[in-house]
Amino acid sequence: MTSRGAGTAFSRKNYRLSTEPEKSKVTGIVNSRLLNDYLHRVFTNADGNQPAAAYRKHLTFQNLQEHLDRLLAEESGSEDSRDQVVEGRLGPSTVVLDHTSGFEGLLLVDDDLLGVIGHSNFGSIRATTCVYKGKWIYEVLISSQGLMQIGWCTLNCRFNQEEGVGDTPDSYAYDGNRVRKWNVTTTNYGKSWAAGDIVSCLIDLDEGTIAFCLNGISLGTAFDNITRGAGMAYFPAISLSFKESVAFNFGSRPLRYPVEGYRPLQDPPVADLVKARKLLGYLKNVIHIGIDVTEGKLVEKDTSMWQLQGEPTVLITLAHIFNYFSPLMCKVYLVEDVLMTFLLSILERGGAVEAHPLIQQLLDLMWLLMEEYEVHECLKQLLMSLLRAYRFSPIIPDLGLQIHYLRLTIAVLKHEKSRKYLLSNVLFDVLRSVVFFYIKSPLRVEEAGLQELIPTTWWPNRFTKEGKESKEVKEESAEERLRRRAYERGCQRLKKRIEVVEGLQVQILKLLLNNKDRGGGEASRYIFLNKFRKFLQENASNRGNLTVLCPPEYMVCFLHRLIAALRFFWDGHKAKTPAALSSEEAYVPPQLFYNGKVDYFDLQRLGGLLSHLKKTLKDDLAAKANVLIDPAELQAVTMDDLDEDEESATSAAQSQRPSAALAIGGALARPGWLSSPTLGRANRFLSTAAVSLMNPRRPLGTLEKIKVRTLSVEQRTEEDIEGSHGNEGLLLGRPPEEPDQPITENSLLEILDGIVMMYNLSVHQQLGKMVGVSDDVNEYAMALKDTEEKISRCPKRRRDIHEELLKSQKVFSEKLNHLSRRLAWINVTIYSKEKMQDVYWLLRVCIRTIEHGDRTGSLFAFMPEFYLSVAMNSYSALKNYFSPVNSMEELPGYEETLMRLAAILAKHFADSRIVGTDIRDSLMQALASYVCYPHSLRAVERIPEEQRISMMKNLLAPYEQRPWAQTNWILVRLWRGCGFGYRYTRLPHLLKTKPEDASLPSLQKPCPSTLLQQHMADLLRSDRDLAPSFLNSVLNQLNWAFSEFIGMIQEIQQAAERLERNFVDSRQLKVCATCFDLSVSLLRVLEMTVTLAPEIFLDWNRPSSELLLRRLAQLLNQVLNRVTAERNLFDRVVNLRLPGLESVDHYPILVAVTGILVRLLVDTDVQGAERATAVLLADPCFQLRSIQYLLGHAEPSALAAAAPATDKRHFSLHTYTEYISAEELVKVDKMLSHLSEESKQAAATTLPTSEEDLCPICYAHPISAIFRPCSHKSCKACINQHLMNNKDCFFCKATITGVDDFTKPASS
Repeated sequence: MTSRGAGTAFSRKNYRLSTEPEKSKVTGIVNSRLLNDYLHRVFTNADGNQPAAAYRKHLTFQNLQEHLDRLLAEESGSEDSRDQVVEGRLGPSTVVLDHTSGFEGLLLVDDDLLGVIGHSNFGSIRATTCVYKGKWIYEVLISSQGLMQIGWCTLNCRFNQEEGVGDTPDSYAYDGNRVRKWNVTTTNYGKSWAAGDIVSCLIDLDEGTIAFCLNGISLGTAFDNITRGAGMAYFPAISLSFKESVAFNFGSRPLRYPVEGYRPLQDPPVADLVKARKLLGYLKNVIHIGIDVTEGKLVEKDTSMWQLQGEPTVLITLAHIFNYFSPLMCKVYLVEDVLMTFLLSILERGGAVEAHPLIQQLLDLMWLLMEEYEVHECLKQLLMSLLRAYRFSPIIPDLGLQIHYLRLTIAVLKHEKSRKYLLSNVLFDVLRSVVFFYIKSPLRVEEAGLQELIPTTWWPNRFTKEGKESKEVKEESAEERLRRRAYERGCQRLKKRIEVVEGLQVQILKLLLNNKDRGGGEASRYIFLNKFRKFLQENASNRGNLTVLCPPEYMVCFLHRLIAALRFFWDGHKAKTPAALSSEEAYVPPQLFYNGKVDYFDLQRLGGLLSHLKKTLKDDLAAKANVLIDPAELQAVTMDDLDEDEESATSAAQSQRPSAALAIGGALARPGWLSSPTLGRANRFLSTAAVSLMNPRRPLGTLEKIKVRTLSVEQRTEEDIEGSHGNEGLLLGRPPEEPDQPITENSLLEILDGIVMMYNLSVHQQLGKMVGVSDDVNEYAMALKDTEEKISRCPKRRRDIHEELLKSQKVFSEKLNHLSRRLAWINVTIYSKEKMQDVYWLLRVCIRTIEHGDRTGSLFAFMPEFYLSVAMNSYSALKNYFSPVNSMEELPGYEETLMRLAAILAKHFADSRIVGTDIRDSLMQALASYVCYPHSLRAVERIPEEQRISMMKNLLAPYEQRPWAQTNWILVRLWRGCGFGYRYTRLPHLLKTKPEDASLPSLQKPCPSTLLQQHMADLLRSDRDLAPSFLNSVLNQLNWAFSEFIGMIQEIQQAAERLERNFVDSRQLKVCATCFDLSVSLLRVLEMTVTLAPEIFLDWNRPSSELLLRRLAQLLNQVLNRVTAERNLFDRVVNLRLPGLESVDHYPILVAVTGILVRLLVDTDVQGAERATAVLLADPCFQLRSIQYLLGHAEPSALAAAAPATDKRHFSLHTYTEYISAEELVKVDKMLSHLSEESKQAAATTLPTSEEDLCPICYAHPISAIFRPCSHKSCKACINQHLMNNKDCFFCKATITGVDDFTKPASS
């Protein structure tokens, strides 16, 4: 090896300067006396004392190695004697998990055979070494807090998929998930564990006891009098359910919580440990002692500011030390116990990391004096130890442990060469550095010290018993105000401490995103960029593979830290380049989506598959963006698609039968998120059922040939990303619509794109999940409030009830104290104002990106779908998840952002460039939710008029062409609050029940939009083709929905009447209720149309008006007859009050029908009313009693029949005076009088018609139309309705070319 320092060459084997002439060549070597003193001071004896000068040997570099050998061998003899077989232990000295025979079920085991993930119902595995005498300990690092049983078992224990450790005799286990201990039977024991905890398992075979510790705190003796004697030896063992994971430490690393008197199963490398500590002492001496050549004496130096400065004497001394020290630093135990401890001690003096340059100097020395493979291994082990220490440190009030390990990580990563090596080979490949950005949430607030930090707890009392936010804000009492303020001060103290950790985490990312460290190769940022893209690919491509995915709670923290670091560099670039955009104006330019410079690994684009878009839009790419697609590439893409389809089918088949691949020994490369806290790959998939399940469809050899798609980003350089000399890098192919203005550094654009993708992958889902703690607080607060009310009402004589209520009150109070402190932690780490601003910034980035992409015309189809998803989801998160703590209205530019998002939803829900069904549905649902809330509805009203009209036109497009339920729901929301009796938030008969979620869009107060209603009216009036096609589709869907509903309630009624016990399928009930709700909403849309544009039905100069009116009358009569008949099917099913059919009731459907009838018969001109009346009465289904039913007027015959049941209440609109105004009731009375009179007159004037003159289709109306050319006849209603869908004659199937009026000749 050649040193790269002072120009002196020395081999690893011999550092002596062998001859005098050679020595003279080396300048700077001090005289022999001073050198002798120096070497004796550095290399002291084991006891630290130096012999007197007269008795000590004269030291030079020639005999230094011999001296060192003697010093290091002084205690090795006594140490080696320990390295013998230890009584009480059987098995290999290196203890690992037994992956050959000691397991049951499906398990994933890490490369080091210490980490394990459950891959079946309840897999079990034991270690390779057992104990039969003495006191022993091992540690388990809990990576997930689910169902596991950890402890000891004997060789005779037989486990299966249902029974594991602790379920058989002679096996003993602790289960922190259910807080129990197991040995055939089970009892309560210990505390609940959480991910990041360490369980110590102790067995004392002298006393016959087993105990457990959690994070070093004893949980007490779990079992005593365990079976001992001949043939009884205990193995460490675990049983764990699917996807649960742990990592074992049998002694291969220093125990985190050693217990006095107990030995780890694997002996520490004592001899190496003694050597390493001695050598470290010598290294400290070198740092501490300086040589003053001018004075010729040794001097004490300030160790913190020590520098090598190329002194040959010091350098050769260090080379001798590292000759022995380097091989030792490749061993994980020594790195963790010796090196990491020493480096941490340097930082313990406090101050900023920059104030300790000694660590940088030591890393320089390591790169200078160690072989490259040794440095690599040492740095890898150091980072793994740091990550493990950070992840499994307990939470203490000042977060001191986490801060300590992060500071050392920063110090190591500040060293450029080390940082680049770790980035290239370790941080994303071997270990998962994202763990460094996670701040775990304490499950046990007492141990985390939150009681001292937040001594006073408080929770909001803003909910009524129905679960809705209380509208009348009660005045806070003085005591409540004091409690709230004390709680808020505690939260602020907590926030300051967590912000320190977050600041350190951002510092780490700033180091990784450094793009100025080009010394010795590529800058760190470009290495990070390629690794980050690979990380995203793993998480995007393996959505179903739990072992590969980064846990969402890690992803949330990583996202926020990455946004902070990105904005720091973005605004730094803006300061240097004033023409560039600030981070407040950030967006991703559209050319990234189609120029192929950024890999989106087969994620769906708005326009479909990328290969399809390249073929269909290649001309647009050439014309607009000057991007040419090579025909050969197109063909290759097509062939690749076929290959990938075939391979994805193969991989899907394998994923369904994992054991097939396992039995053949397929090596499954897998990041070890869940098991080992650091190791990144596992190549052993253990299966006891592999042989029986081995049934691959394809030849076995093909499994080895699975194509792994290589990322093009791996080969990219800085020039490919940033561009230079006319090369635009990532921004190649700028479309003409995109401004020619610098945005920022191209690499930052790609990171921004990755952040948006991260939010879509799992961050949004996690934000929604953590709201559950807030919901729990509200539920317990309501329960406590209710209990306190009961205590105040409890009679004094009922002491027993009073005591029970006091117990309940105590339980609820304790739970609320715990939850409110935990909620404080979650609000600071996940829902703080700063985190809200990050999500809001992301929303604005997506909005700007979509707007810029939209301007490119057809090229918009290349945008990945996740941009639209993140725009919708981030708005939803801001509105629903952050609102209890922070208000969205306080965010800067909130109103404008709301309007721009409204414009995006309004434009793109019917955008022909977007082809994905799921994303189109999501856009429609987002718009439907948007119009339910007053503030967002007003934002829709503020978008440009042209866009509003276009949106309404798309909503009115015929329903047959697309999923129509959401469209109808949007129109209904725009009308709700204007219709007849349509001012309710919840249906009258449901008011006494508690809603599942009071924040649902459907439970919001009515907020109609008169502006959008006016646009709808104008469109229906002005466009003569739109109105008939829209209304015909609405009437068709109403006919279908109501018919389906009636058919289903018939089946439900028949099932309910059977004598034998039976259950109606809940899915059937849900579909039935949905059909009813659809029928009501379609009727409301018809009411809206009749009200806004009555002439569509009543102006018979319009070609389709009469037909539409007849169809409407026919459907209204059908609905009325089905719902209002006495003791009918509808009545009986409503009275059953089945769960799932809560919304089915008379009121919603009858008031909707009444609203249409009142508008047609009362609120219109005389001519219109006459036409509507004539059509209604002419319909053969019309029954006056249906109208009378609305006001509670029953027929005399029905009254007589129902006489015995005098207690039965009849439906009447008069009973709903809170929902229906007096004016509306007067109109109903007027309508009933009008129809009664008109029906009498019609009955008196109607002449009997012979059967020959009736329409042969409906037998309800006289013949009034004759068809050309076949001359067959029917009434106008029948032929008009038939011609809407079919041009063939009813009778002869000839094509009808015209229809003429037919009047019966007078002579006949």
